[in-house]
Amino acid sequence: MLNQHLNSQSELSLQARTIRIINVFRLILSLIFVLFSLYIGQKNWGEMQDASLFFSLSLAYSLFSFTLLIVAPLRSSALVFFNPVQIIIDILFIIAIMHAAGGIQSGLGLLLIITIVTASLISNGRLALFYAAIATIGLLLEQSYRIAKWDLPVSGYSQPVMLSLSCFATAWLGYSFAKRILQSEALASARGVDLANLAQVNALITEEMQDSVIVIDQHLNIRHHNSAAMPLLSVTQNDDGETVKLNDSAIEIAHAFTRWMHADTAGEHLIISINNKELKLRFEPISRDSRLHGAVVFIQDWSQIQSAAQQSKLAALGRLTANIAHEIRNPLSAISHATQLLQEENFGAQNNRMLQITADNIQRIDKIIKDVLELNRRDRTNQERLALNQFILDFYTQFCAVEKLPESHFQINLPKDALFVTYDQRHLMQILWNLCKNGWEHSHKQVGSLQLNCTKNGRAGLNLEVIDDGEGVAEENRSKLFEPFYTTKTTGNGLGLYISRELAEANSSRLKYQKLDSGSAFILQLQTIN
Repeated sequence: MLNQHLNSQSELSLQARTIRIINVFRLILSLIFVLFSLYIGQKNWGEMQDASLFFSLSLAYSLFSFTLLIVAPLRSSALVFFNPVQIIIDILFIIAIMHAAGGIQSGLGLLLIITIVTASLISNGRLALFYAAIATIGLLLEQSYRIAKWDLPVSGYSQPVMLSLSCFATAWLGYSFAKRILQSEALASARGVDLANLAQVNALITEEMQDSVIVIDQHLNIRHHNSAAMPLLSVTQNDDGETVKLNDSAIEIAHAFTRWMHADTAGEHLIISINNKELKLRFEPISRDSRLHGAVVFIQDWSQIQSAAQQSKLAALGRLTANIAHEIRNPLSAISHATQLLQEENFGAQNNRMLQITADNIQRIDKIIKDVLELNRRDRTNQERLALNQFILDFYTQFCAVEKLPESHFQINLPKDALFVTYDQRHLMQILWNLCKNGWEHSHKQVGSLQLNCTKNGRAGLNLEVIDDGEGVAEENRSKLFEPFYTTKTTGNGLGLYISRELAEANSSRLKYQKLDSGSAFILQLQTIN
């Protein structure tokens, strides 16, 4: 059905173009005849020529041509069926004008060949031989009439016969040519539909990709891009809708593409930085023969790849350490119980000191096991509506009591308005406890050395700021601050800040570090509710 539809469309397109050409040709030819008749005049015609008949036929032919040229744009279905009649009238007019101009000797009979060729294209070659037969009959009748009227020899048929054979040959060639044109147009239309469908499929695939995709030609013009690439491109189209150059939209990618295009090495992956993001670029040439014809650029967020890889490793590590922790706890409990029993005996100061060291390290190992097991509970959130001011007051009282911290050294600042958040109470308690304990350990341990501030951030935003007056984190260590098992303390296990960030993300909040002029701050960003 599709091929039939394409064939019919091709036929209509070819017919429309050919009809316009033959209408213009007919009008020009008729006007030439009229002007020629007026230029020659009535006295310069020969004995076997009829000047008045030639002028009358030329004038009638021009009126006929002008009428068809006007009504042709109406695109009426009747005009399509009238096309064969038009060609027959053209043939008759040409033969009649040829007769008035002196017969086959005038040379006007050659116009029949042009008429038959264009008529063959209009009818797609189907009526080409029929038109040739009409022209042959007309030529022979005209020659017979001339022989009978002027008593010419019978050998005068040779020229009309040769012209008739030329008409048939031309008709056959026109038929073959029209058939080949239709096949070529149908094939081109089918290929066009296939290419359009393929382009739509490619656009759909690239649009669903998470990676950014940009198609660049050899002149650095952006031919295509998906929605994921929009944040990387400052300009995607000019005001007039034309595509723009990559240099005007993403200069870093343009430079990387230029280096890749002229590189002799086989490397196809590059790492660049755009808007403080590390991006991994992979170039695939459009042509297998050369890189100079353009490329498809696949862009990935390198930081996300690294983060995903790290999360995968940590997840595997978490499962492994959780299993190990469960296996360690049983013998560790036995060792702890035996140590407590030994401490009840009097073995002397030196032995008691050794037993105390053993007990301290048992507690340290137990604390690490608890932290490791807590990592696997980050997704088990039990969020509830919390009155933040009351929660912080309860936390403040409990923290100062447990950690034996003077209240004057730890200050809190709460807003006057009652604020409510949705959070896992146990997680929020552990996050604040880790942050405040970490801040106190690194502070100068003076009055006001540790602060917990609650400030609004926009309409629904809220910041919990744990501020200490310590030396802060060195710049070279800030990137590792939230990594597991990273610590600058001799007694720490490096899991406190990492667990705090993981629990914050599990509750749809964010924990970040900020260096202050004197000291440092850890900021927990929350969202308030009514």
